Amino acid sequence: MNVPIDPAPTGAGDTAPRPAPPGPAGRTRRDVARGLRAGALAGALAPVLAAFRSPRPGPAETDPPGGAAPAFAQTYRGRRLRGVWTPGHTAAEDGRWHVTVDGRPLHLMRRADGGWLSTVDHYCSYRTPLEAARAAVDALGPGERLRDAAPGDTGHAHGEGRHGVRA
Repeated sequence: MNVPIDPAPTGAGDTAPRPAPPGPAGRTRRDVARGLRAGALAGALAPVLAAFRSPRPGPAETDPPGGAAPAFAQTYRGRRLRGVWTPGHTAAEDGRWHVTVDGRPLHLMRRADGGWLSTVDHYCSYRTPLEAARAAVDALGPGERLRDAAPGDTGHAHGEGRHGVRA
């Protein structure tokens, strides 16, 4: 058996030292610092760029979503249905529908899928606010009316009295 007398292992002095391997995601500290600086710059410039944006919405932004007509008024099963689209006051604010059934407000909510639902019939989605108002009339039944949303303190939102812990 032949053992070398050389104290250093073979190939130890042949190459320069290697840099430290990158982190677990394959990024170095320099990459992370660069990303943080870019995010800080974008955050600082966002209000400046928003100030140069036009304060008035364009004509396409004032139209109701889904291409619906901006208003409707009709009689459906003996009930007066009226709806008016009111655009938002700022570019960040969406517009909303004001819908009434026999002069009493019907609250409509926009769903994530683009449909509409009402507080009377909130299990189904409808394509337009008019369809949602018609479904609310169908769900109300003869002789029933929407609750009048009077201004001021009307008690608990569900009208059943307060439940739960009283302090």
